[in-house]
Amino acid sequence: MIYSVKKQKINYQETLDETIKSIILEENNIVKKPNLLLHSCCGPCSSYVISYLKDFFNIHLLFYNPNIQPLKEFNHRKGEQLRLLSYPEFSNVNFIESNYNPDKFFSIIKGYENEKEGNKRCEICYNLRLKKAANIAKNLNFDFFTTTITVSPYKNAEKINSIGANLEKITGKRYLLSDFKKKDGYKKSIELSKKYNLYRQNYCGCIFSKREKLKRSMDS
Repeated sequence: MIYSVKKQKINYQETLDETIKSIILEENNIVKKPNLLLHSCCGPCSSYVISYLKDFFNIHLLFYNPNIQPLKEFNHRKGEQLRLLSYPEFSNVNFIESNYNPDKFFSIIKGYENEKEGNKRCEICYNLRLKKAANIAKNLNFDFFTTTITVSPYKNAEKINSIGANLEKITGKRYLLSDFKKKDGYKKSIELSKKYNLYRQNYCGCIFSKREKLKRSMDS
């Protein structure tokens, strides 16, 4: 008789807490924060994540989002990210910008243009951005890499963490497992956005998510 084994879900918040706890214990003997390469999708999402992690890591923020269209929207979001980092409480975060290359995004999602948001096209996009972060983390010898994307209640943390864990195996750079929407992370990101008057976009970034958002608003 063959028994099916149900895959146990990982509690990413508990895993993150355990990682932070180990860092705190190490700091009692070695006064050195690990270097974290944090991929950011936008200022609002990064506001909470940076606030949450800055006491435990030296954060270097990577703004790599070739999925964002049009260029005006990309520049607006990048500008808001930089404005957030100009505040004293975020000023210790180093900013790393990668070239804007929407053609790269369009080439890798070819054939998936009509999929609903959250399906295969999004997974490919997550992988594109996290792969860039993992490679930079490897080349610049960071201790960890991760992304702010999981702070959104519309993003699947399991899929994102699975991609990150796979890239850890490939690059040898440790991926910081996380689900930043936990502990009211998303709610706190909204509060911080209001505090700093940050622009909060109403679609994920690509033209396909924008079209889907417009269609939903017209149908409602």
